[in-house]
Amino acid sequence: MQRRIFVCTNQKSGVGEDVAKALKKELKNQGVKSLLVDGEKVHTRVQTCNCLDLCKHCKKGPGAALIVYPEGEVYGKMTPKDVAGLVQYLAGNTKQPSQFLDNES
Repeated sequence: MQRRIFVCTNQKSGVGEDVAKALKKELKNQGVKSLLVDGEKVHTRVQTCNCLDLCKHCKKGPGAALIVYPEGEVYGKMTPKDVAGLVQYLAGNTKQPSQFLDNES
């Protein structure tokens, strides 16, 4: 299975790029770029994109928006400092980060 993390780079200059770089580094550092989940190999890729249409979640305050697929989980105001918690969550080691936005947002 392929997991993709799409990071918005449109809203604030450099923020999305910094979050994407931090995610790539943290996935490698924590050894979870590829892992087994319920017996299935999951490979995670980080990709930047121009717009996720989630500006309302990032206009005020620091951070970028991102979406994790195939889970469909949306996060707002994610900063490079926050990515370690997200990676730990994706590896099944911690609770969901506070930047999670429910589907009603």
